[in-house]
Amino acid sequence: MSGWKNFCKLINEESTIEELKALAEGKSEEYGVYVNSIQNCDPIWYFIAKVDGEKFLIAYAVEGTMCDCYCELDCEEIVLESGIAKVCKTDTANSKIIRKTFGYTNPISHRGESITMGLGDRLGLASVGHIKLIKDYDVFPILAQQSIRELNLTDRTYDDVLASAVWAVFQENYTMGFGADGDHLKTKEEVQMAIDCGFTMITLDCSEYIRNDIINLSNAEVDKLYEEVPKEKRTVLEEKYLVKKSDLVEFGKEEFKRVVLTYLDAIAHTIDVYNEVIGNCGRHIDFEMSIDETLTSTSPASHFFVAKELLDAKVNVASLAPRFCGEFQKGVDYRGDINQFTEEFETHCKIAKELGYKISVHSGSDKFKVFPIVGELTEGKYHIKTAGTNWLEAVRVIAKEEPALYREMHKYAIANLDEAKKYYHISADPSTIPNVDDLTDVELPELMNVDDSR
Repeated sequence: MSGWKNFCKLINEESTIEELKALAEGKSEEYGVYVNSIQNCDPIWYFIAKVDGEKFLIAYAVEGTMCDCYCELDCEEIVLESGIAKVCKTDTANSKIIRKTFGYTNPISHRGESITMGLGDRLGLASVGHIKLIKDYDVFPILAQQSIRELNLTDRTYDDVLASAVWAVFQENYTMGFGADGDHLKTKEEVQMAIDCGFTMITLDCSEYIRNDIINLSNAEVDKLYEEVPKEKRTVLEEKYLVKKSDLVEFGKEEFKRVVLTYLDAIAHTIDVYNEVIGNCGRHIDFEMSIDETLTSTSPASHFFVAKELLDAKVNVASLAPRFCGEFQKGVDYRGDINQFTEEFETHCKIAKELGYKISVHSGSDKFKVFPIVGELTEGKYHIKTAGTNWLEAVRVIAKEEPALYREMHKYAIANLDEAKKYYHISADPSTIPNVDDLTDVELPELMNVDDSR
């Protein structure tokens, strides 16, 4: 532990942050101090240091001066020559104390930001890298982004997910603001839990309320189901979408019936969740409706209908995620007709611009074919969600540095592929992947360059 203790000897009542950073710069091996984390909240000095290979928050009180935050930290207290230091775990409890002391470590709304990017940090280890990447760009990061599905798969909680982002923000002294997204939530209880944990964005997944069977029904079957919609509701909707014409989309009568039957329940569910939980939470929430996890792509007419109904019901929509044509599989490039995507995406963008929210692109990892199109057609105003790339690049490092571990992971992944497909849309074909036992250690990282094995 002597490294950070020696650094504390440099601190006195006349010290400045700039001076201490200069003293710590280039001496990470000697002090174990993360330079950007050196901060002061008079009279306490705070910094993150590596102790026996693990990160700790050090809170140092010169000459034993105290403050409320310092006293609240749950830590081991050590008496040094010129003051008292607390060696604190970078856990959830202490992150909440840090959030009270350093306001910029709290997630905030991304309202008004043009480019917002969800950077799902699956294991709570990647946010420092994400911050180093985006800090020089005009991008607002959503550092904490997890779905209930991913919490269950990684045995984490929203408190833990947010705490990991908070510590990364503190370590890098990133003061530009970040968000926290309760992603693909489905119930009021899930939404309430994320809001109670301090999340600033809610993505409501309405897939369980979208009728995917409607597209395959005959016109007669559709007519019968449509007649079951209350007459008063049908009259209002027909007046709004069939009698009145929109410059953005035009509904055929049969298409209109199918759109109504497909999305009416999802719209009602969204309005209910928004009014009961999100709209009454006492603070602004960046709300996104997700209709992307469906069996078919979202037509421009469907997009317009869903968005218009939400907005007319006074739902404050920050972004909406349609399902685009082609395939947005996890961690690999876009698959599909790029010309069709461009044409349809342009219409989606016009709808979003006219109605006043951003288009959201899900499963954005590695979609290099469509990135330029998204940037251009949205006029630089969009939300994109990505997470798979940082995870897969970590796997590449494992393949290079710990080939035995990679081989074990590779075999486990193939054995459990069918289970994984229950959670994510992936079409990996194990028959195209070389037997890992036939590959040398040097060849293993190359598997991350091939779609099926990636």
